[in-house]
Amino acid sequence: MSKLWGGRFAGGLDPFFEAFNRSLPFDRRMVDEDLVGSAAWARALGRAGVLTAAEVKKLEKALATLRKRVAADPGLCERAADEDVHSFVERELGELVGTLAKKLHTGRSRNDQVATDLRLWMKRCVGDLDLAMAGLQRALVALAAKTSDLPVPGYTHLQRAQPVTAGHHALAYAEMLDRDRGRVADALRRMDRSPLGCGALAGTAFPVDRKALAEDLGFGGPTRNSLDTVSDRDHVAEVLFACSLTMVHLSRLAEDWIFLGTFESRLVRFADAVATGSSLMPQKKNPDALELIRGKCGRIAGHLQALLMTMKGLPLAYDKDLQEDKEGLFDALDQTTACVRVMTTVVETTEYDVERCRAAAATGYLNATDLADLLVLAGVPFRDAHERVGIAVRTAIEHGCELEDLPTDVLTDLMPEIPAASLRRELSVERVLARRKVFGGTAPSRVRAEVKAWQKRLPEAEPKKRGRR
Repeated sequence: MSKLWGGRFAGGLDPFFEAFNRSLPFDRRMVDEDLVGSAAWARALGRAGVLTAAEVKKLEKALATLRKRVAADPGLCERAADEDVHSFVERELGELVGTLAKKLHTGRSRNDQVATDLRLWMKRCVGDLDLAMAGLQRALVALAAKTSDLPVPGYTHLQRAQPVTAGHHALAYAEMLDRDRGRVADALRRMDRSPLGCGALAGTAFPVDRKALAEDLGFGGPTRNSLDTVSDRDHVAEVLFACSLTMVHLSRLAEDWIFLGTFESRLVRFADAVATGSSLMPQKKNPDALELIRGKCGRIAGHLQALLMTMKGLPLAYDKDLQEDKEGLFDALDQTTACVRVMTTVVETTEYDVERCRAAAATGYLNATDLADLLVLAGVPFRDAHERVGIAVRTAIEHGCELEDLPTDVLTDLMPEIPAASLRRELSVERVLARRKVFGGTAPSRVRAEVKAWQKRLPEAEPKKRGRR
């Protein structure tokens, strides 16, 4: 099979190297973008006077036909023996329009071509990831609405610390996803520039209107420096970082719920739809969906590290090393989007054990900080209050009870500033939670307000799904 670059070479490629060099097995995913970009380039060459109007029309018709053929039979590209997706398109186009296909590459390099294809592909597929993240946010907000007043133990150092509401916990992850979506939006904004017309490294010699070309392709404008453009993969690194941090957040939620779902905790119950059993132990119900999400986090972070090491020290302009940018990116977007969708199902189907949650939030001295706060309100300096409550906790441990269940005489002796009846009332889980009504706090009233704010924000932030052109 003839090569796009064969004139300089008299001998053939070593068969093993030829297979090693091929990128079609993975860059064929960008065939639609390559066809779209080629049609836009044909129109640009027409406006520049390089192609006649009839030639442009013939090329557009042939590219549209090829697009339909590829859409109807994806195996057409998969079965091909071409070097890359660009070679495939040019060969197939040649079968439709003959020598006219050879004119289409005038003033264009595979360097600016692949950079354009990749940005177009990313704009579409990153938009799909954002859609999935918005769906997970909605699921978390819906869960928060149902559990806005459900107390659960809050932890620091994996030790029980203070009670929080399950709704507040759910909204913590909605906040993380909001930052993740912001990073995706930032990456999309920065990649929204068209590389086409930059040539191999120095810019095309033909009078192509790159602004019009960028507009034709749906970009916000053209890139400004051809050397930078053909070697720039910052947008790939940014998206990989956004995927990596999103996966870290999903992994943290997975770990939280895996812990809360253990037999020792039993605060959440996973639906059969997202759990599996054991081939040996009949009683097992394993949170495999969450464990797979947690496990895939390292895989995505590895793709980011691999790209950064590939980019490190590359001289301007294009180098074949950059062919290594795609497989990790494709996998990262595939896997991150899949993990977000699976986590959405987990969130939608997982249930809290209400009675166990209430009981767990009321044990383990989670109200000790509130007791210190009550003493402060009674005029005791905080450091003194802290020490006295520590003594009270030790006393309660010795009595085998919670702070509010200490005998009245013991409470009165330890906390003479506060009547025992008032103290018991103020140390209830409900009162402890209600006092946390500061903005950003866990009080049920605050969580309900945040749920309303999220419900109002999410439809406004809903991205439009990017379809094929």
